[in-house]
Amino acid sequence: MIDLLKDLIKIQSDTKEGANEALMFCSAWLKAKGEDVTIHDNKGYLMLTATKGTGTEKIIWNGHVDVVPGHPEQFSPMVEGDKLYGRGSADMKAGVAAMMQAFIELDEASLRREVQLHIVTDEEIGGRNTSKWLVDEGYYGDFVICGEPTQLKIGLQSKGILRMDLTFKGKPAHGSRPWEGINAIESAMKFHAGMADLPFRQESTKYYEQPSVNLPIINAGDRYNVVPEICTMSYDIRFMPGQDKDEIVRQMVELAETVGVDMEYKASGSTPALTTTDEHPYIKTLMTAVEQTTNENPILFGQHGAADTRYYAEKTGGEGAIEFGPSGDDWHGNAEYVVISSVHAYKNILITHAAAPTNV
Repeated sequence: MIDLLKDLIKIQSDTKEGANEALMFCSAWLKAKGEDVTIHDNKGYLMLTATKGTGTEKIIWNGHVDVVPGHPEQFSPMVEGDKLYGRGSADMKAGVAAMMQAFIELDEASLRREVQLHIVTDEEIGGRNTSKWLVDEGYYGDFVICGEPTQLKIGLQSKGILRMDLTFKGKPAHGSRPWEGINAIESAMKFHAGMADLPFRQESTKYYEQPSVNLPIINAGDRYNVVPEICTMSYDIRFMPGQDKDEIVRQMVELAETVGVDMEYKASGSTPALTTTDEHPYIKTLMTAVEQTTNENPILFGQHGAADTRYYAEKTGGEGAIEFGPSGDDWHGNAEYVVISSVHAYKNILITHAAAPTNV
């Protein structure tokens, strides 16, 4: 399995073509082990599915072989002690390798349910061409594990996404007489200061201290001697499970009225939060599998970002799609690595969990 992971790391899959090459490598490896594999193509993005077992329940294992760009030396895997370094070692070729090894080791005769393996090629650029496409084509199940690196902790929830584009309107005037105009930048600053006190910012949940609000884009002005008439500003808001994105928008509109600024807005994109709880039957059996394999108490947490889990969860009301994977660090960084022993543990957890009885 670690040799498989090393071979995957050697494939420079930071382009569409490279990711497809890695996908076809996975397909050939599985076929050589006697597995039936189906290759899918959407707009030139390849993905594969493979199935074992039968029954009314279905578990999906989802992994991606595309990676963010790296330096040439990062595609030469290097082992130091229990660490395997390389681009994609943690995010998430280790998860893919473990899922592939677990899949071929599954005892189909004793499986109580269907297990589907999904390997995709565009998660790092949004996943819409592969994981979303698979879901739209009917490839989803009762429970989904995306093998993103989580230190063997169970990321059972994730924040939703609300992206807001705001336009603040002022009144132009000569820069030497700013009192004769209305500075759109100052209006935006006034609004931004008020954002910190909005009610949705004060809320918390069991897994989150607060929602996340990032101001990544602001544009205004092009001359020193003119009071700027227009300022555009964009927010990336990650709201917590249980929060209503429409209520957040309402609070922002009310804030503009309260601070007396002329503001127009557009909600340019939204993704719902994932709301799986520790009472979910598959979470309970996964916690048991973690404890049996590692002899440690399982840890549950909420992810701040979003993964391909969001597409699967749309079919189950926000529940039943989680992030759970091996241990590592510095993914997307120059010293990315995965902990080798955690990859073995992860593979064993997947097998134990797939075979466990549930009360779904």
